[in-house]
Parts: sequence; C-alpha cells; structure tokens
Amino acid sequence: METLVLKFGGAALATPEAFSFVARLIKEKRERGIRVVCVVSAMGDTTNELLRLAEKVHHAPPKRELDMLVSAGERVSMSLLAMALDIEGIDAKSFTGSQSGIITSGVHTDATIVDVRPVRIIEALRTHCVPIVAGFQGVSLEKEVTTLGRGGSDTTAVALGIALDAHHVEFYKDVDGFFDADPKLFKEAKLFKNMSFDEAYGYAKSGAKILHSRAISLASKNNLPLHVYPLKPSCKGGCGTVIGVQGSQREQRYYELSITSLESASQ
Repeated sequence: METLVLKFGGAALATPEAFSFVARLIKEKRERGIRVVCVVSAMGDTTNELLRLAEKVHHAPPKRELDMLVSAGERVSMSLLAMALDIEGIDAKSFTGSQSGIITSGVHTDATIVDVRPVRIIEALRTHCVPIVAGFQGVSLEKEVTTLGRGGSDTTAVALGIALDAHHVEFYKDVDGFFDADPKLFKEAKLFKNMSFDEAYGYAKSGAKILHSRAISLASKNNLPLHVYPLKPSCKGGCGTVIGVQGSQREQRYYELSITSLESASQ
C-alpha cells in the first residue's frame, strides 16, 4: 500500500463544514486502498488574526512568543479534522510539529527544517490510523517551538513526504491549479496540466502563491512529485496540475483517482 501526503490549506479548512468535506475526501482515498498522512494549515485567516492580536498587546512582540502564539492555529485545525474523521468512522490522531518529529533550526518565525524523525507518524500508520500533522511548525534542537514562515505548511508536507517515502504530495487549494496568468484577472489564462519542477519554481518565485518556492525546491531535490487540486472540482475532470512527472501512466492513474475522489466527496 502506497503512502500519500495530503496537505490542506487555510482556505480548505475555513469553516466547520469544510472539515466534514475533507474528512469525506480522506475516507474516499482510504477506500481506494491508499494510506494517507494529512498536513493542515490554520483555519482561514486565523494566523493573521493571531498576529493582529499580538500587535494589540505589544508593538514589537518577542519572536519566541509569536511562535508560541501562531502555532496554536494549526493545532486547532488538526484536532478538528481528527474529530471530523471520527464521525466518518476513521481512527485519526493529531500531532504537533514537534510530536511529528519536525526538527528545525532555532530561528524564530522563519526556521528551516534540518531533520524529520516521524517515529510517531509511522507508528500511527502501522495501526491503520490517519496521522494529522500541524504544518508550519516544528521544534528546534534547543527544544523550542518554532515556525517556518509564511507558506511553511507546504514545506512541512514535502519534508514529511520525503521522510515517509510517499509516492507524491497532494495540495488542496481554492484554485484549479497552476495557470500562466492569474485566472481571477485574465479569463483566457491557461491551466497547466503538467509542469516541471523548474517551471513551477519559476512561477512561485515570480509571485504565484499556489505553492511556496521552498517546498518546490525541496521536492525537486528529492524527485518527489507534487499534485495541486481544487477543493471544489467545478471543471469536471479538467482540473489540477501535476508537477515533476510528465507522461507517466501511473501518475495519470493517481490523477484520475484524485479527481474521482473529489467528485464523490462533493456529492
């Protein structure tokens, strides 16, 4: 049984109802014989709300305390998703970044991952449990809670995918995939069904906010394919972007399974 890492961003988890949909999607994946690890961001605008709250208390909050504060957002998401999965009859356990073995540098608010030791994640998978990991956060070698900077949850997902030898990482967004221009501004924007790592990295560095460039670079170095899917597939099979692998029948099969699972969960 192959392992996939599924990453759900803040837009995918913006409301309580969204957790139910994501839980159904995960259930669909498991029923198709796929072993799933989830990485979650904070709900909606939670991180910005926490930052604004900090600024009301202190004009220049200590970075260590900022990390302690904003890392709470992902902990809310992971526990709520575990509850939603329990309703679906699926055993799930939530883990903070430190519990997941995400070891980072000691730079508060902008740490980098230096090692991944997913002992508890592997143990959960062995018992057919769905591990749900708080993205964007980890623990330094000095045992301090750290965060990875904006977009850090994408990097968490890729790092875990590499450590767990996942087939690929799937990112669920509020857009249909990578386009050659902003589709909200240009109706004629073209969707990329396939992209190389270099192409995706170039678009990310140029300002496309689909995936963080650090996550793409890490995936490229380890040849880990990335899939981007819309949470609401309104384009009937024509959605999504596969990065890093082109023309593979195996990758096409996974693409079709993902679109089918999305459509089934939406019903």
